[in-house]
Amino acid sequence: MDNKKTVEKKLPECKYIFVIGGVISGVGKGITASSIGRILSDRGQRVTSIKIDPYINMDAGTMNPTEHGEVFVLDDGDETDQDMGNYERFLGVDLSRTNYMTTGRVYLSVIEKERNLEYGGACVQVVPHIPLEVIRRIEEARDKAKASVVVIEIGGTIGEYENILFLEAARMMKLRAPGSVFFVVVSYLPIPNNLGEMKTKPTQHAVRTLNASGIQPDIIIARSKIILDEKRKEKISMFCNVPVDHIISAPDVSSIYDIPINFEKEGLSDIICKAMGMTCNVELSQDHYNWAKFAKSTHSYKGELNIAIVGKYFETGDFTLSDSYLSVIEAIKYSAYTSGRKPILTWISSVEFEKDPKSVKKLSKFDGIIVPGGYGSRGIEGILMAISYVRKNKIPYFGLCYGMQLMVIEYARNVLGLKDANSREINPNSKNLVIDAMEDQKEKIKNKNYGGTNRLGAYPAVIKKGTIAGSAYKTDKISERHRHRYEVNNEYKGALEKAGVIFSGMSPSGELCEIAELKQSIHPFMLGTQFHPEFKARPLSPHPLFTAFAKACIKKNSNK
Repeated sequence: MDNKKTVEKKLPECKYIFVIGGVISGVGKGITASSIGRILSDRGQRVTSIKIDPYINMDAGTMNPTEHGEVFVLDDGDETDQDMGNYERFLGVDLSRTNYMTTGRVYLSVIEKERNLEYGGACVQVVPHIPLEVIRRIEEARDKAKASVVVIEIGGTIGEYENILFLEAARMMKLRAPGSVFFVVVSYLPIPNNLGEMKTKPTQHAVRTLNASGIQPDIIIARSKIILDEKRKEKISMFCNVPVDHIISAPDVSSIYDIPINFEKEGLSDIICKAMGMTCNVELSQDHYNWAKFAKSTHSYKGELNIAIVGKYFETGDFTLSDSYLSVIEAIKYSAYTSGRKPILTWISSVEFEKDPKSVKKLSKFDGIIVPGGYGSRGIEGILMAISYVRKNKIPYFGLCYGMQLMVIEYARNVLGLKDANSREINPNSKNLVIDAMEDQKEKIKNKNYGGTNRLGAYPAVIKKGTIAGSAYKTDKISERHRHRYEVNNEYKGALEKAGVIFSGMSPSGELCEIAELKQSIHPFMLGTQFHPEFKARPLSPHPLFTAFAKACIKKNSNK
């Protein structure tokens, strides 16, 4: 018997939902796809999600976060688009590289197969071979997750030539599996200030452009500032050939975690289950009610926490800030809301402190400071000024990746007296490289072999009892996601420990410092991680270190 057919029989019957954006970029495709996955999961479906990015890059790892947004790292080390983080957070699952593809990856696979004679000497063409490779990858993700529903977000906007081959793959899938492929268009309805009327024409044009690709949407998610009225729904229905009850209003909301709740109120899961012929549970899962409870907590809280995020990726304006550190923002939200507090985040460019060192005193008004990850030397001296200030003034500090390395450098300079202490990344000529490149990274750096060569993905660590980290995790063994090339130089580990630094998390071999914290007799909460804990924070399971930081901030707040 054919092995592939045997595997196919064991898999559940699968449905595919393609989510496509219209009119403008940033319309909310990722959150829509995540929310659809959430509500179908609550109805008993086994859901997995896929992000298709139309750029030529192999992954998101080499792209500037101020231009593209955060690079989200998966357990298997894949460097992906930030929407993958949304999928994991909304679905509460760990995804893998099979759930992420780019134009670059697809073309490379086809070219490699051609070179290996896997096409049997056929003329390899853009169509059908590129769309067929896209379909193969979708089916691979389906099989790995044993999914009954696959939600696929196609990046870009309807009408762009970059995503047309992915639309072609979707069209071909519908042809080969009629009744199993469903299309959701997320479109924007503007309200021009000088008119004061919601306009449907851009959405009509977007749908007709999609029709030209051989695709008719089954549902339109209508994004706008306010709720869509019936007149607009009827107009979209008439001109876009979509049933009026399949036009779903999606007004702006203060919390993205309300969106699955709002979709459920609009009956979206019922519409999808009925239209696709799926047998969905009538009773919602307990996770649905837990999610609703969390969503409610984002609007009802005892007080506020004022957190400053001191970083270096703020220089291109307010429109890019949240995308640059998206997972950090969401992680502190989960822990703050769970603790009954609303986080008020203030973005501070470290360059500001370099221009005016006295301005560092503004940090005194905050309940806590976070220094997130980053690369390169720009703005570093400003961050070191900030770390020195919060250490001396006992303001709770949480450093992530680069934030831990800079915490160690500051301590080496100002406590150990090693005034030129530095990282090889910043100043390779320093006599005291307290942060050095990992041995396997030195050759890669020398050869400028940067793409996908960081220490990436989930690695285990051993936690020391009787520490802040130990109290937070409540276990001595953890696994966290990494993205870095540099580590604490073990030659300085003894001197740092003698001066009050506790390396409360170490790799199982004892060679790599994963968590550094100060003794609580020196500082109430000053802790840094070499890994990125924000990547594992979820709405229904906040990360223990972010929660410990939030509690330290609450304690400082109560002492004001």
